[in-house]
Amino acid sequence: QVQLVESGGGLVQAGGSLRLSCAASGSIFSFTSMAWYRQAPGKQRELVASITSGGTTTFADSVKGRFTSSRDNAKNTLYLQMNSLKPEDTAVYYCKANKYESKIGPRDYWGQGTQVTVSS
Repeated sequence: QVQLVESGGGLVQAGGSLRLSCAASGSIFSFTSMAWYRQAPGKQRELVASITSGGTTTFADSVKGRFTSSRDNAKNTLYLQMNSLKPEDTAVYYCKANKYESKIGPRDYWGQGTQVTVSS
């Protein structure tokens, strides 16, 4: 079973930075794609960044230029560096991985989420 664990959230002031981590069980090479989502109170879940297995990252317009993505393959960990944070970035951030299971098909796996709160 694939397990994803997010960490690194917390309370920061506007303009500050946080780095979120997503630690995955097994090799991240086995994932067809990974992504970061967020869900603010009273809002629907929003795609923040999408990462292909080759490492190509596409960011949502709302975070483009402020967020960056990286990975440590040896640690099976994906990172989301968040800079110039704004109050509207406040949300629970989730890591998602997609994997094509042999003879089953594609399956999504989600972490438990980590809270990011940005004060004005």
